Amino acid sequence: TEFWFSSIKVLTIIVFIILGAAAMFGFIPLSGHEKAPMLSHFTGEGGLFPNGLMPVLITMVSVSFAFSGTELIGITAGETEDPEKNIPRAIKNIIWRTFFFFIGAMFVLSGLISWKQAGVLESPFVTVFDQIGIPYAADIMNLVILTALLSNANAGLYACSRMLWSLSDQKMVSTWLGKVTSKGVPFNSLLISMGVACLSLLSSVVAPTTVYLVLVSISGFAVVAVWMAIAASHFMFRRRYIKEGNEVSKLVYKAPLYPIVPILAFVLCFAACVGLAFDKSQRIALYCGIPFVLFCYLFYYLKNKKGNRKNESQPIAK
Repeated sequence: TEFWFSSIKVLTIIVFIILGAAAMFGFIPLSGHEKAPMLSHFTGEGGLFPNGLMPVLITMVSVSFAFSGTELIGITAGETEDPEKNIPRAIKNIIWRTFFFFIGAMFVLSGLISWKQAGVLESPFVTVFDQIGIPYAADIMNLVILTALLSNANAGLYACSRMLWSLSDQKMVSTWLGKVTSKGVPFNSLLISMGVACLSLLSSVVAPTTVYLVLVSISGFAVVAVWMAIAASHFMFRRRYIKEGNEVSKLVYKAPLYPIVPILAFVLCFAACVGLAFDKSQRIALYCGIPFVLFCYLFYYLKNKKGNRKNESQPIAK
């Protein structure tokens, strides 16, 4: 299901980049433009950062929330056939796909739409397709957006249910959440995940400017916090791996430019969290997120400490 949902949005983005780039450089006529924009939107009207870098910093958490998902590769490792071969290949594919699909699409959008004209009432993809002259552009994009939402929801349910199962397996939450069906699906965790997801979705209708905005902000903070944890874990893992006498060459996948990449990733994610402090509408994410992270660490520490005491008190079998 995820494959077909993703295929629809991927195909749309490929068509958009090809047609948009052709219109941008004058190969296709663009409605409302006497000549091709070329790179004028990058150099004119204040350049790339007309209002400075602070607006970019403030919006980074929202962007992270919208473009999260690559971390799911790690979660799928336990259910992947031949993970030593397929997981590294998936990681490598993500790099060029990020450049092509995300950065390529943003490049075309920025080249065709002035930052003074871009808004949130209409999808920028619809604006570009309309200018190129594609009929029923809005209807097509509504279909694509719907499948993209289903794709994100599908991936989110998968990740959330598996994480709850993992926590249950480590005795961090109720064992009821760790029960699986005959096909290996953590059904109880899936039901809880879907129930909370439906309540969150309901808030976008009942309280779009309050509860929903808070949930989006907290979700963005959670994504960035997870990426910071991944970067820190990778940095410390490699150091300990070498310290224990292992060779890096024996690793199935070796992240390039170590330790620069994990350090840079951690610093940039931390900077995105700092940006939340300058946005009143998203500051609540720090007030909720930081205490929750501290609580998780405290809970983990106390539970492990209790478990160690229990093990020490048990007699050693002869």
